[in-house]
Amino acid sequence: MTDPKAKVVHYSAVPANAFGDTAPGTSIRWLIDDDHDGAPVYSLRMIEVEPGGHTPRHTHPYEHENFVIEGAGRVWINGGWQALKPGDVVFVPGGMEHTYENTGETTFKFLCGIPVKRLMPEA
Repeated sequence: MTDPKAKVVHYSAVPANAFGDTAPGTSIRWLIDDDHDGAPVYSLRMIEVEPGGHTPRHTHPYEHENFVIEGAGRVWINGGWQALKPGDVVFVPGGMEHTYENTGETTFKFLCGIPVKRLMPEA
């Protein structure tokens, strides 16, 4: 863990890392986390999904808190699809299957909050 220090940076200055084959057209930016910033409890990520792209359909034991920033998309949650637009919030409880898809013509961007890795329950 890095010693915590205050941080102010534009999100675009944080590197975007591709998810790879499991999530075509999707990248993640670790905006605030334990490894780089010493944030002891909470990690904040920006997920960017290009037109036609999606995140992997998956589950994990920890929750997500999401806030849609821009673009159009949808989330698979509670066994069905829900349309998403800027300003929408999504809570994904631990253990719930979910995925996000871009349904628009521009990049679909949302913030994703999760507990830091060392506080996550074992899978």
